[in-house]
Amino acid sequence: MKLLFTTLLALTLVNFTNAQEIELKPNDSLKNLTKVKHAEPLFIDLMRDLGARKGEAEFNIGYGILNYKNKKEQNAFIEYEWAAADRLGLEVEIPLSFTKNNLGQNFNKIDGIKLATQYTFLVNEKHQTSLAIGYMHEMEFVNTNQFKKESTLFKGFLATPFFIAAKNFNQFSTLIYTGPEFEYNFKEKHTQTNWQLNASVHYMVPNSSHFIGIENNLRLEKGSIEYIMRPQIKVGILHNLAIGIVSGIPIKSKEFDLDFLTRIIWEPNF
Repeated sequence: MKLLFTTLLALTLVNFTNAQEIELKPNDSLKNLTKVKHAEPLFIDLMRDLGARKGEAEFNIGYGILNYKNKKEQNAFIEYEWAAADRLGLEVEIPLSFTKNNLGQNFNKIDGIKLATQYTFLVNEKHQTSLAIGYMHEMEFVNTNQFKKESTLFKGFLATPFFIAAKNFNQFSTLIYTGPEFEYNFKEKHTQTNWQLNASVHYMVPNSSHFIGIENNLRLEKGSIEYIMRPQIKVGILHNLAIGIVSGIPIKSKEFDLDFLTRIIWEPNF
C-alpha cells in the first residue's frame, strides 16, 4: 500500500516537473477545443476547470472559520492551479490553521503542502458532460510545539485518488467528486481508510461567472458518517476576478458545529 502511494506521488511530481518546461500562455489555436462549462464547487474545489486548456491558470486565497464542539479554528490557504497541457490540471496549496481549544490553548501551524493533478478524459459537448480522474497528496506537518520533540518535519500524509462526473441541465450544473482517502501516520506506521462523496448542484447565471448552489459533503470515517451541507454563492467582480462565500451546516456530525469560508479567485491569463 505504501509503495502504491509513493508511486502515485512520484507520478504527480513528474507532472509538476514536466510542467515547468511548458510555457503557460493562452494558445489561440486551442480556443476551439471542446470544453463544457461547469460550476466548480467552492469548498472541495477542482484542479482547474474540467476540460481545461493549456495555459489556463488561477490563484485562490481563502479564509475560513470552523466551530467544533471542543475547539474553534481559523483556516487560511493560498493555492495556485494551472493547466500544463490540454485537460491536465495541476495544483499546489499551502493550508494554515489557527486553533484555540476549550482549555484556552493555542495551536498555530502550517498544516502541510498539497500537490494534486487532475485529467479530464471525456468531454461531451452534446450531452454537456465531463468525466475526470485525479490524485491529491498532502504531506502533513507535525504541530509547531512538537518540532523539538520529533525527529521529522512530517507526521504523515494524506493520499486521495478521486473520480469526477459533471453534467449540465440547461443552466443547472451537477457534479460528483468521490473516492477513498488514505491517511498514513509515520510514527504509528498505520493507514486509516476513509471515504468521501461530494455532490453539488448549482444554478449558473447566464452570460456571467455568477452561480448559487449547494455542495453536499459526506465522509465515512471509522464507521461513522458525517454529512455537511454547504450553501454557497460565487460573484464575478471582473472578467477574471470573483469571490465565493460558503456556509457549512452540519446535518450529521459528532464534533462539528458550523463553518464559514470565503475564497478570492483570480485568473491572471483570462
